[in-house]
Amino acid sequence: MKRILLIEDDAGIREGIGDLLTLEGYRVDRAANGEEGLALLRRPDRPALVIVDLVMPVMNGMQFLERFHQDPRLAGIPAVLMTAAMPPAAALPKASDYLSKPFDVGELLRLVERYCGPPGVAAPVA
Repeated sequence: MKRILLIEDDAGIREGIGDLLTLEGYRVDRAANGEEGLALLRRPDRPALVIVDLVMPVMNGMQFLERFHQDPRLAGIPAVLMTAAMPPAAALPKASDYLSKPFDVGELLRLVERYCGPPGVAAPVA
């Protein structure tokens, strides 16, 4: 089962997206901020995709992406930035893609499938 790390400070959004992706057949780890997300990435079973919110307390999405890219063990894991506004120009090279809030469920699922493939199928080769 494909694993996705979802980092979002709003509990309602985090649970809603997490539950949707779980129903679609993905395994979803959830974190409330970038610091929690980095802690989950220290586990030996790495996710196929990270979805991270831009604006969060403790460690925001930009800070998370900076730290994420400093760790060579995480190279190759795509990171999608979620934001209610156009992402800052500095974020674009650090994120594999971005998702504008509010988003359509179909848009989210297409984006996840682009990076993870359908649940139960090998991830696409980039």
